[in-house]
Amino acid sequence: MSPKNKSGLRALAASLLLGALAACSADQPPETSDGGTLQLARAGFADLPGWSDDDVAAAVPAMRRSCSRMLRGDDSKPLGPGIRFGTVGDWRASCSAMETVAPGDTAAARAVFEEQFTVWKATDSEPDNDLFTGYYEPELSGARVDTAPYSVPIFPRPDDLILVDLGDFRDSMKGERIAGRIEGFRLKPYDSRAEIEAGSLSGKVQPILYLADPIDAFFLHIQGSGLIRLPDGSRTRVGYDGHNGHIYFPIGRHLISEGLVPKEEMSMQAIRAWLDAHPDQMHAVMNLNPSYIFFRELTGEGPIGAQGVALTAQRSLAVDRTKHALGVPIWVDIDYGSEGGLRRLMVAQDTGGAIRGPIRGDFFWGSGDAAGEKAGAMAAPGRMWLLLPVGVNPNAVPPASAAPAS
Repeated sequence: MSPKNKSGLRALAASLLLGALAACSADQPPETSDGGTLQLARAGFADLPGWSDDDVAAAVPAMRRSCSRMLRGDDSKPLGPGIRFGTVGDWRASCSAMETVAPGDTAAARAVFEEQFTVWKATDSEPDNDLFTGYYEPELSGARVDTAPYSVPIFPRPDDLILVDLGDFRDSMKGERIAGRIEGFRLKPYDSRAEIEAGSLSGKVQPILYLADPIDAFFLHIQGSGLIRLPDGSRTRVGYDGHNGHIYFPIGRHLISEGLVPKEEMSMQAIRAWLDAHPDQMHAVMNLNPSYIFFRELTGEGPIGAQGVALTAQRSLAVDRTKHALGVPIWVDIDYGSEGGLRRLMVAQDTGGAIRGPIRGDFFWGSGDAAGEKAGAMAAPGRMWLLLPVGVNPNAVPPASAAPAS
């Protein structure tokens, strides 16, 4: 890709950056265009850049988790969206083969994938929108009681919050969601971020935790999950449990348009640095994003992605669920980092409010500050190939997005 096109992609990424990071906040209303139809062309494993070099066994645990979720349905159930990615029955043999791979046996894992799957090169009609960003699970300091320095509330989903999947009412609205509260016989918008920050839920909803830093809380909302270190040294995990229904606004766009952060320097770290340096403007700028996320405490492995399984660091990918099926293994070739970029086998296990488009992915880096450094700076062009079970032809049926609206 030419430097000019890379520059254009990074400019796009700067305007979308914070929305792109919200992968675990899967029900946020989409903020970006969808980029058209996912086009798939038959390819081979020899066409995958770096296939022979990747430790594909590292993707097997993620694949097993996805299989455990996918195979709960009847054999005739499509993996979705539509039927082009096969049915549950089509995936049973491939998923069963994953159980034969011993931990760390890369050769066996590669052999199973090559025997059980065929390769499909993914493209779309808008290649300038092909973009990969990163997200992570922050580790933050907090407490269970409102006591200095912990005073920033983390709220659970309010009892009066109604989440609506518009796809339940119109096929043409699949993937679109709103939220609100019932007033009389009508659904009205729920409180905005500014209203909640001003105390609209005080006395109505009991926070589950408190953080010390409002900027930490803001970025927790962006990421959708986090590890919280408590004063006694223990840790607890919180995960996404709903949103207020307001359209997400990436504050990075505001900082660029006002000349406060140069677009070529835009990153999660740059946004945080600006907020830290301007405490008098911090709340006003954060409240430009009216979207607000609610959380629940989680036990066991995590964080949990949109497929309902624990994510695997550097092997889980967030995708546009209106274009892709969760659980599908995806080979990525991303122009990010050193040594030829990121070339590895991922599994589609999550979604995000700004992950919109056929060749659009959010790379899960893991937990903690080191993962955050990688995720915050990531906005790069790339390519993807889907691995589908032998016998599944995604072009035998029209893509779901091409189907006529009802």
